[in-house]
Amino acid sequence: MGDRVPEPLPEDVFAQEQARPFQLFVTGTDTSVGKTQASCALLSLLAEAGLRPQGFKPYESGCKPLSAPADALAMRAAAGSQLPVDLLCPHRFRAPLAPGVAARRLGQEPDWNTTLACWEQLRHGPVVVEGAGGLFVPLDSRRDVIDLIAALQVPVLLVARAGLGTLNHTALSLRALAERGLTVRAVLLSRSTPARDASERDNRLLLEERHGLQVLGPVPFLKNARRRHTAFRAALSGLVPQRARGR
Repeated sequence: MGDRVPEPLPEDVFAQEQARPFQLFVTGTDTSVGKTQASCALLSLLAEAGLRPQGFKPYESGCKPLSAPADALAMRAAAGSQLPVDLLCPHRFRAPLAPGVAARRLGQEPDWNTTLACWEQLRHGPVVVEGAGGLFVPLDSRRDVIDLIAALQVPVLLVARAGLGTLNHTALSLRALAERGLTVRAVLLSRSTPARDASERDNRLLLEERHGLQVLGPVPFLKNARRRHTAFRAALSGLVPQRARGR
């Protein structure tokens, strides 16, 4: 017997798919791999398309001062948002440590319900959520970044280093996400140093072949912040729906 032809989606289901807002959770295989730059690039593309996105960075460390979380403010600027920082980044710490570790040193426990309450105000529209470090960075005494992804149920953009080591780190991250049943939209490779790496020539193709996912980049290392932002936008532009970019 021949393959069964799938029945077309009912019009109301198709309409719901079309109406669903653009949302991504940007996480990484490690710290300093380009998550914030990727988040800002996506937000600027969405804002340029007239979609009025928001950037959500619920946990940020290394904030000096606490009133000015650099990553969250960069995301807010890229989105063209005027929402208060306390909504977009409710948990902020001075120490440049994992949020859960920074909180523990202060004898504090970040309120999970506060995180979910902020998300409830943002989740009905286009949102780019950025995690902290990699998937198993602690956010409080019980939860890691991967638990936040599972709670929000937002597709993932996994940002990874372009060079040597990324095959292993990316595979481990993808396996952890798959074990939790979490959706990965794409992998983005980024060069974080000016040094040349012979492995870069093969990494993108090998990751695509091994994992059956869209792999973007690698984004080149560029010292000029504006040129690097442009390079991230170019690598990520295909993720923004055509119907949005055409407005």
